[in-house]
Amino acid sequence: MESFGSRLARLRKEHDITQNDIAERLNISPQAVSKWENDITSPDIDTLIKLSEIFGVSVDELVGNKHREPEYLPEEKRVDMSELMLRISVDSSAGDRVRLNLPMLAVKAFLNNDTIKTFEGNRALENIDLDQIYKLAEQGLMGELVSVDSGEDHVSITVEQICG
Repeated sequence: MESFGSRLARLRKEHDITQNDIAERLNISPQAVSKWENDITSPDIDTLIKLSEIFGVSVDELVGNKHREPEYLPEEKRVDMSELMLRISVDSSAGDRVRLNLPMLAVKAFLNNDTIKTFEGNRALENIDLDQIYKLAEQGLMGELVSVDSGEDHVSITVEQICG
């Protein structure tokens, strides 16, 4: 498994950025970046957010969390819909970042209103049908259900169990 430091060094090299470049952008010493890459220390959460923006990746990806591939859970392993969360992530070319986290029971409430079953105004989202996503979740489909790169926007839709 790739360590945070190795991942950071790989991303930095892939983007043809030096440790000094990172240090200047973050207003820190190049030695701090070196310590991160050698897994001696780790950046704080605010710095992780800035690093994710520099490299154009999510904080999850930066720290090594992989998206969960979709999988159908057998009936005996399924959890109640009240324990599931629908996560929608949109990153637009205009720099907008939208993160929507809806408990599946809230999605069910929206579905009772006929006017809120699809998204309008964003080409990457316009063909996404909440009713179908809810039905798939009821049937045991979990993980990243939709990942769209439209050239202008990136959209990800995930159904996962609420932790805790």
